[in-house]
Amino acid sequence: MTKLLKDYQLEEQFEANVLLKELDLRRTQQGKPYLAMVVADRSMEIKGMKWDADEAEATQFSAGQVIHITAIRQSYQDHPQLRILDMRATQAGEPTDASDFMQAAPIKREDMEEEVSQLVFQITNATWQRVVRYLLNKFHDEFFTYPAAKSVHHNFKGGLAYHSLSIAHLAQAVVQQYDNINGSLLYAGALLHDLGKVLELSGPVATKYTTVGNLIGHITLIDEQIVLAAHELKLDLNSEDMLVLRHTVLAHHGQLEYGSPVRPMIKEANILHQLDELDANIQTFDHALEQTQPGEFSSRQWALDQRAVYHPENEEPQAPEKDRAF
Repeated sequence: MTKLLKDYQLEEQFEANVLLKELDLRRTQQGKPYLAMVVADRSMEIKGMKWDADEAEATQFSAGQVIHITAIRQSYQDHPQLRILDMRATQAGEPTDASDFMQAAPIKREDMEEEVSQLVFQITNATWQRVVRYLLNKFHDEFFTYPAAKSVHHNFKGGLAYHSLSIAHLAQAVVQQYDNINGSLLYAGALLHDLGKVLELSGPVATKYTTVGNLIGHITLIDEQIVLAAHELKLDLNSEDMLVLRHTVLAHHGQLEYGSPVRPMIKEANILHQLDELDANIQTFDHALEQTQPGEFSSRQWALDQRAVYHPENEEPQAPEKDRAF
């Protein structure tokens, strides 16, 4: 069986085909050129450094390309890293399809599409359902293929839809647990809150921030799309339905310093924020645990306020139910 990147041990030298996700020509303090890169397969992505590089090499390769590397697994500041000894383009008979090296959502696309379709029917408010249907149709392929982030949480193919559905599942449990919660608003917010990522990010291969993503950001971008949808659907932007939908999406980061232009002032908006945080944190913990041996601590996690994660030796995780229905 072919070993994956996560399987190589510290100081182990190996050869492998990998997806080149990022490549940058840099210089040491002494002015010598080196290549800083990020490579990946379906098990993980990892930073790599090629120290004996020349400027011509930087032009021979591009992000999104499958390459062959000879490397040594190392660690830098408690984070895994590769020392790249050699790199070349793949040859005849070697894999070249980037999708073969991409991490993907643990649920098949067609299953996520069916779940989303069923969830939309639970948005009983006609205004919100029309907006959600319009925007999911407009960005259908992107919604089911894009990651939810460049790095950190749900940064894999299909991560956007998977993250949105995870929040919807949590929202359904909350609606069942507590009285007087508007499920329609919460489900609409779950499906729309990160949809601006399809404009903020470049896609699932060699993901980077777009110009509009850097300058505007996904929260403002999705609010703009909601406004444009309302115009196309001849909906009153000043109606309470449109105002509370926009507020719920705009406030989902919870704090002004985290990118939301307003803090949650509606119960459902506050719930959406909390569920978004919960799902993102759980996925970040899971990712850290996957890279950490039982009985050991992970490297410090930026998305968890620089906390290290401990992997218990005797944990007995419960498998989630496979048959979920809305």
